[in-house]
Amino acid sequence: MNSINKNQPEDNYESLAGDAAVDKIKELAEKIDTCFFCTAISQGVAVKTRPMTVQEVDEEGNLWFLSASDSHTNAEIQNDSSVQLFFQGSSHSDFLTLYGKASVSTDKARIEKYWKPLLKTWFTEGKDDPRITVIKVAAASGYYWDNKHGNAVAFVKMVAGAVMGKTLDDSIEGKLTV
Repeated sequence: MNSINKNQPEDNYESLAGDAAVDKIKELAEKIDTCFFCTAISQGVAVKTRPMTVQEVDEEGNLWFLSASDSHTNAEIQNDSSVQLFFQGSSHSDFLTLYGKASVSTDKARIEKYWKPLLKTWFTEGKDDPRITVIKVAAASGYYWDNKHGNAVAFVKMVAGAVMGKTLDDSIEGKLTV
């Protein structure tokens, strides 16, 4: 029996490394913006997961978040810095998972850079709230699933494939190594 990838008439696998991997991470993570942030991934217990908003993806592929010093997230990072992030942009494209190491700081310049008035919901004393921390995730590896030419082209190829009885999707996937 052939897999879907073997039925695909065009190449749909491309692993990316270095700058190309960072570019793909920036493209997807900045477009999607919110991820499932998973901690305790190497402890052999149920993974702890919560949605978090990416504040920035820098030029090295590090992802930056804001969090509270007394949060479960920060406590779990102190016990195990290994994390995994899951992003989903739509039902047909923009999927990304990343593994990396997280670290927590009170970098005032980054807090100032990322501060938005709506954050006062969680940090009631404003941008000077002593509970605000910055989480940096240094991405090391990951995997992405996307389409090559956008959702419109992908949809047309899917419809044409269904009519012709052929696998004609516009997918692309591959490993990411930062």
